[in-house]
Amino acid sequence: MSSPVRRGPGRPRKLPAGEQRALVLAAAREVFAEDGVQGATIERIARSAGVTRQGVYEQFADKAAVFAAVVAEAEQLVFAKVGAPAAETSELDLKAWARRNYASMFDFVAENPSAFGVLQEAERIGDPAMTRLRERLAEVYTGESRRRWRMHGVEPGRADTALVTMYFAMTEALVRLSRAGDAPDREALIDLLTEFTVGGVLRIYAQYPDLIARLR
Repeated sequence: MSSPVRRGPGRPRKLPAGEQRALVLAAAREVFAEDGVQGATIERIARSAGVTRQGVYEQFADKAAVFAAVVAEAEQLVFAKVGAPAAETSELDLKAWARRNYASMFDFVAENPSAFGVLQEAERIGDPAMTRLRERLAEVYTGESRRRWRMHGVEPGRADTALVTMYFAMTEALVRLSRAGDAPDREALIDLLTEFTVGGVLRIYAQYPDLIARLR
């Protein structure tokens, strides 16, 4: 999904409604991710988008409405970019499939650094946006992972939901880590996550099969 081209300095011209809305949402996503809902202002969003304050109000009733639209757009963007690769029919084995999913998450954050910030801000103020996103992605991941676990003789039952929850929690933690200061080696992190969540579970299942059964 390409970002709208922002206008340069100068008197804003009247833009088509769709183009203006896209500019406002793109600017607002970064402003909310950086300043939070409380610190963000319509004036700053308008200035960042290269439109007038009135231009923002023509699209949205108030700041709360802008934020709600930004959150909804971020949710859909993450689901499309991260969930779609996992749902693609392929012959990838379990480890290769899992590794591709981790790579998709890291690539998405690198290309859209403000999206997760917006979703985390939504959670902070009581909108369970990240929780909704995890649940939607879990539906995709559990179906695809269950089929692949069975190829290894593992019947995860309801445990696959727990494994997906662990996957997202670990990925989000390492993604935040990679954005703070010097970024760790991307490939090394992806390899680590893959080995931990796939190789580790297979070893546990081989030694303690009843442990997985307890989660069913």
